[in-house]
Amino acid sequence: MKIGILVTGHIDEPHIKNYGGYAQMFQRLFEAAGVTFEYEVFYVIDEQWPEYIDSCDGWLITGSASGVYDNTPWMQKLKKWIIHAHEQHIPMVGICFGHQIIAQAFAGHVEKFSGGWGVGPHRYELNDFLLEGKGDVQLHAVHQDQVVKKPLNAVCLASSEFCENAILAYGNTILTIQAHPEFTKEYATDLLELHQGHAIATEPAQQALAKLNGQYPVDDMAVARWMARVFLLKA
Repeated sequence: MKIGILVTGHIDEPHIKNYGGYAQMFQRLFEAAGVTFEYEVFYVIDEQWPEYIDSCDGWLITGSASGVYDNTPWMQKLKKWIIHAHEQHIPMVGICFGHQIIAQAFAGHVEKFSGGWGVGPHRYELNDFLLEGKGDVQLHAVHQDQVVKKPLNAVCLASSEFCENAILAYGNTILTIQAHPEFTKEYATDLLELHQGHAIATEPAQQALAKLNGQYPVDDMAVARWMARVFLLKA
C-alpha cells in the first residue's frame, strides 16, 4: 500500500541533520509502530504535486509553520485536492496544519486561539471512544492556531480544556489530529529550545520544556496504529 505524504512545511535548518523532515518523521513513526507502507513524498508547499488524485492509496498531510487563514495559492489548491480525494473515497490523515486545512476545506473555522500556545505533552479525553483500551491519549503539541468551529460533517473524537476539537473524523476515511504523534521527545525539546522567546512565547515554552524533562509518556504508537487503520480500511 502506497501512502502519499503531502508536505506543507520545512523543519528548521539546524534540525535537518538529526531529524530529516516531516515526511521522514512519519515514516519512522509507522515503522516503530510495526506498520509497513510504501511512500511517495510531495512538497506541496513548494508546488510539487502528485499527477493524479488516485496515484497513491491514501494521503497524509503534514504540519507546517504556515497558517491556513493565509490562504496562499498552494493552500487553495490543497483544499480542492482534499475535497476531490474525499469524493473519491481516498483515505486521508491530517496532522496539525493538516488537521486544520482539512477542517477549513469542509467549511470549519481556524484561528489563533485566544488562550495562547499549546506546547509540550498534552492529554486529550477521547469522546465515547476507546483506543487500545485507553479513554484518553497524550501527545506532543506545538500550536497556537486551532479548529475553533468544526465542520458539520466532522465528529469530534477527542478534546481537552485547551483544544476542543483535538481529533476529528469524517466518516471512516478521514482522521485528523491537532497534536503531533510523529514528534519524538528529543525533537520536541530541540524545537522549543530553538524557538522559545521568538516564534513561541517564553512562558509556555519553558513550562513545556519542564514537562519534557519529566515523566510524561506519549501514546504515539497507539495513535500511529489508529492512523494506519484509516489507510488500511481501503486495502
